[in-house]
Amino acid sequence: MEPSKLRALVVEDSRLAREGLVRMLAAFPEQVEIVGQAGDAEQALASIELLRPDLLFLDIHMPGENGFDLLEKLDYTPRIVFTTAYSEHAIRSFDFNTVDYLLKPISPLRLAQAVAKLSQNLPPEPASREPEHESVSEPRPVLDLDSKIFIKDGERCHLVALPSILYIESCKNYVRVHYANKSSGMSQSAYVKKSLNQIEERLPAQHFFRASRQHLVNLQAITSIAASIREGFEITMSDGKRLEVSRRHAAELKDLLSL
Repeated sequence: MEPSKLRALVVEDSRLAREGLVRMLAAFPEQVEIVGQAGDAEQALASIELLRPDLLFLDIHMPGENGFDLLEKLDYTPRIVFTTAYSEHAIRSFDFNTVDYLLKPISPLRLAQAVAKLSQNLPPEPASREPEHESVSEPRPVLDLDSKIFIKDGERCHLVALPSILYIESCKNYVRVHYANKSSGMSQSAYVKKSLNQIEERLPAQHFFRASRQHLVNLQAITSIAASIREGFEITMSDGKRLEVSRRHAAELKDLLSL
């Protein structure tokens, strides 16, 4: 079964660095096809909406909005190879579909290692996917609001009523469920080894809202909403936690909570 190339967009504000990376990627024609380039987040968003690339080589620090701001606006999840001169963003980068985190100046060896990681998980050609429907399991039903969920977090077991969940945050390969403990009056949290998308599919959409790529929130647990400097909202949850609602999701939240 032959793998397909990944269609890649290079997003880098420095023209020299951008063109240099494109030249380096030309050494991997079987794995990566460069379909476009962009010098800032605004150009990148327009190119992504037009080209729908599988992969972004993405700088973080750019004029105007940064690379994380750009990713918040996307309506799908491409793979990401971050290219940056700053190591301090590495932890946050793994909130996204990150394959590698390359520090500038990028050496040919490190780029080759990143491409090798991509090659290990290249999707097959569409023609080879025809029989997949035979092995796809039935989707699990959406939970009712009066449901309880069982969570085994290490040696600890939790039985959590759905209305007591305040919010759920993405933590790389896990999600962290924050919920109110009625007996103690305190909030608690537990980890589940699932993606935020998998959790979202099971929760009733009229009660749980996708605030951003990192957070699902219980609408009943929101105590206040304020305008955000990023053109979205900042919401405060009943445990005092403040969360950003991305600009892409702000209009939807406003509609849900309006008369």
